[in-house]
Amino acid sequence: MDTLPNPIDYAVPAFVVLVLAEMLVARARDRHRYCPRDTLTSLALGLGSTVAGVLSGGAVFALATWLSRYAVFSIGWAWYWWPLCFVLDDLLYYVFHRSAHRVRWFWASHVIHHSSQHYNLSTALRQTWTGFVSAAFLFRLPLFLIGFPPAMVFFVAGLNLIYQFWIHTEAVGRLPRPIEAVMNTPSHHRVHHATNARYLDTNYAGVFIVWDKLFGTFTPERDDDRPRYGLVKDLGSFSLLWAAFHEWVGIARDVAAAPWRHKLGYIWRPPGWSHDGSRDTSETIRAKWAERERSRSAPLP
Repeated sequence: MDTLPNPIDYAVPAFVVLVLAEMLVARARDRHRYCPRDTLTSLALGLGSTVAGVLSGGAVFALATWLSRYAVFSIGWAWYWWPLCFVLDDLLYYVFHRSAHRVRWFWASHVIHHSSQHYNLSTALRQTWTGFVSAAFLFRLPLFLIGFPPAMVFFVAGLNLIYQFWIHTEAVGRLPRPIEAVMNTPSHHRVHHATNARYLDTNYAGVFIVWDKLFGTFTPERDDDRPRYGLVKDLGSFSLLWAAFHEWVGIARDVAAAPWRHKLGYIWRPPGWSHDGSRDTSETIRAKWAERERSRSAPLP
């Protein structure tokens, strides 16, 4: 069992069918949920991401196999290791996902997924071309050092991504409370994709929303503050190359223009950080919003 099939390969036909089904539902209920050019951009970005994954997958698997030689434990293929691997992988996905919003280097790859102003199942396919460049694979290295077989880790990681596909929709409202309490759902993930100040940088979960509740990054969806999607500063273009590389271009420009002692800040600080405070990060946006809310609710003299 040194190798296992990629479960995503088997899920792709279902992805296509579900996207088409949602498009038909949107056509009957709300035509604005789908924009043809936006959908084509998402599909093209997804195809490019698949190609990039094939090109880099061998190197990542080779690294994982090499690290497994130094594993602390020798974990086999018994059934009970699979759910443990799945849960630990999801925890590490939470760590990665939170870092991808808080460190600009990782954000440069992840921003592609948030670049659509629409929220539908095709948005789930809008994935990065530069995940290998940003070294996102590093976040799963602890699983190999613990002793989980690389093939098992990559298989459960594929299951994790398959689960996340269906939560990219507005066609599903809130689910029963016990499900919403434990699992990541469309309602929770709509919050994650929203640009409303209240929702910025929250709900990083992949499968289990309990990580956000445990680490203080959970925010519920509110009926009085419907999510608005996209980026704080939207791309304003359907260009594939700009969508795939615009943040890398931004980093290069900022590093080139910054004073020497601040250059690394434009790589490792949060998106929106600037050495002179001239830009807004998610924290400053939320702080300004919270101050406005306090002013509105303050009693009149």
